[in-house]
Amino acid sequence: MKFTATQIAGILDGEIEGNPQAEVDRLAKIEEGTAGSITFLANPKYTSFIYSTKATITIVSDNFKAEDGLSTTLIKVKDPYTAFSKLLEYYNQVKLNKSGVEQPSFISDSATYGENFYLGAFSYLGEQVRIGNNVKIFPNTYIGDNVQIGNDVTIYPGAKIYSETIVGDNCVLHGGVIIGADGFGFSPNQEGVYSKVPQIGNVIIEDNVDIGAGTTIDRATLGSTIIRKGVKLDNQIQIAHNVEIGENTAIAAQTGVAGSSKIGKNCLIGGQVGIAGHIHIGDRVKVQAQSGIGRNIKDDEVIQGSPAFGYNEWNKAYVHFRKLPKIEDRLTQLEKKLKDNG
Repeated sequence: MKFTATQIAGILDGEIEGNPQAEVDRLAKIEEGTAGSITFLANPKYTSFIYSTKATITIVSDNFKAEDGLSTTLIKVKDPYTAFSKLLEYYNQVKLNKSGVEQPSFISDSATYGENFYLGAFSYLGEQVRIGNNVKIFPNTYIGDNVQIGNDVTIYPGAKIYSETIVGDNCVLHGGVIIGADGFGFSPNQEGVYSKVPQIGNVIIEDNVDIGAGTTIDRATLGSTIIRKGVKLDNQIQIAHNVEIGENTAIAAQTGVAGSSKIGKNCLIGGQVGIAGHIHIGDRVKVQAQSGIGRNIKDDEVIQGSPAFGYNEWNKAYVHFRKLPKIEDRLTQLEKKLKDNG
């Protein structure tokens, strides 16, 4: 889809300098701009590129003054970065603005959905599914029985949402997400043979949650696994049964959270962190990448290591870790001298 400079200036409340009929159909970095693309200049260190960019339209600050000739049409705004972000959001909305039910797909007779609904081909909606308004479900998605999905939700291709799951408003679930699979519950007998413990709870995802591709969130054994509002989960994260993640916590890729652990509000958890089961992590905690958490963590702690301990302590200790071979050599020499002098 093509947009003119006039249309874009209207969206951004900007002022045009150049050709108001200039057309673009894609976005680009300023140093990689080509004919038919739109870019932006926000960081002064990239200013030189505005004189060489091939982009058809460039968004700039309203106080920008060219010191040389330009081949690009300018749209002047108060804040170029914010304006370009707004344009990205608008572009994404247009790109994803699908509606209707594609075939082949299956919708149970007891399932309901709201206005402006899109269901991609080869998707399945089970019994008693309830879906709100402005929901987009892309192809090859499975929605199990009794699932509830709120308004303005986007579910990307290949997602699997098991029965009884509840998804709030304004959520985004990326491709390959699996919500509500059984928790890892098995009980060994005296012979060491494992019997499965039925997992009869569900998963509750509150409003404004983003879940990255390939992430799995297990249903509770009893009760609910709960992802509170505003949580952001990266790709390939494992959330086990009966876990609760507090509001506005962000977790990076490949982190695993074991069963029944509780994570507080506004935490930042780095990639490849391992969190043991049945522990409590307080609010505003920061956990550095590849840390192992095996104990309760108080509010506002910053930790690193495996097992993790205080971040500042870890940095000090790491200086000595690196010197251990030299320290060992010195100790060996001291022992030898003591022995020789003994």
